[in-house]
Amino acid sequence: MEDQCTSSSPLDLEDIEDLFDKSEDLSKTSANSRLVVPKIKKRIKKGIKIEADKFEANEVDDLEEDTDNFLPGQAKIYVKTWGCSHNVSDGEYMAGQLAAQGYAIEEKKNADLWILNSCTVKSPSEDHFRNEVESGLGQGKKVVVAGCVPQGKPDAEYIKGLSVIGVQQIDRVVEVVEETLKGHQVRLFGPKKVSVSNEERDNGLTNSIRKTGGASLALPKIRKNPLVEIIAINTGCLNACTYCKTKHARGQLGSYTIEEIVNRAEQAFTEGVVEIWLTSEDTGAWGRDLGLTLPDLLEQLVKVIPDGCRLRLGMTNPPYILDHLEQIAQILNSDKVYKFLHVPIQAGSDAVLNEMKREYTQDDFCRVVNVLRQRVPGITIATDIICGFPTETNEDFAETMAVCRK
Repeated sequence: MEDQCTSSSPLDLEDIEDLFDKSEDLSKTSANSRLVVPKIKKRIKKGIKIEADKFEANEVDDLEEDTDNFLPGQAKIYVKTWGCSHNVSDGEYMAGQLAAQGYAIEEKKNADLWILNSCTVKSPSEDHFRNEVESGLGQGKKVVVAGCVPQGKPDAEYIKGLSVIGVQQIDRVVEVVEETLKGHQVRLFGPKKVSVSNEERDNGLTNSIRKTGGASLALPKIRKNPLVEIIAINTGCLNACTYCKTKHARGQLGSYTIEEIVNRAEQAFTEGVVEIWLTSEDTGAWGRDLGLTLPDLLEQLVKVIPDGCRLRLGMTNPPYILDHLEQIAQILNSDKVYKFLHVPIQAGSDAVLNEMKREYTQDDFCRVVNVLRQRVPGITIATDIICGFPTETNEDFAETMAVCRK
């Protein structure tokens, strides 16, 4: 591939988990963004025929049916996303699939249906989501909810009667939207699973079926930033942190294969993308369910990055890179990889970390930081700290501050 890429400037952010919070309305960028598969698919005049077995029992409820006036691909759709880059990528995929079927991605005031893609990490985001749901319904809009809030709290009072797209069901957004436009309620929550391959068995997997990373990475997409491709390399995690609500929504770890991720990256570069952002609830845990580790993926991914383009690693918890620090450092020293890593500590007190069930110690975190500082000159390491955890004492907090001063 020709050297057509140049790296964009780093963002000035107050919170690295809110990379897109101030610009999540896809309607404002869709005109200048690119669809991975831009062709509008041919539609049957009377609408899409949905096979009887596509929806499980109780997934579809008849509300006020309006099939007589329904024409597929004619409605205007508003898509709004809150939260992390994984959520942003999901929103881009949903908008892309709808646009590929002829639906216009519009501003909220002009839209017939709103898709609200939620975040459950922070109370303000969830509050904004609830307010937007109520606002849409109050304006007579049809509303479809997605993301971690309805997945983790499907019985929440304010989403009763609404269609839901589960976090691993975004490839069915067109079906859900069309059924909702007809007056039906559709609620899809299930995980995606596949049979374990012979290669995965050779890597030590013993189960016959495993959870996948989610919907296909090859789906159409409208990128918020046409120069940045966000790839969610896995979903869920291996931890059970006592303060975390996201685990209830995203569940156990499910990884995409190396081939799926590399193919997506190569496709994105051909479309003018200059940065690949790897994201997930814990990128460091990638591949543990496949018998692989993160360096196995990164070594293959770096090979397909054109000159002048860059790769950015997402958040990784300390336990999953401790055994691979030398390999991670070598990859971060590549001129095709940003010298940046987000490694949360959450607390500098081992007592508090134990109460949080974080599965590492202060010394573990410091070892990660010290090795990377030594091996990767100029590296930027970001972290997260939770202040005021229920069992935290003044002495515990003092330990956290002492770590920050190191």
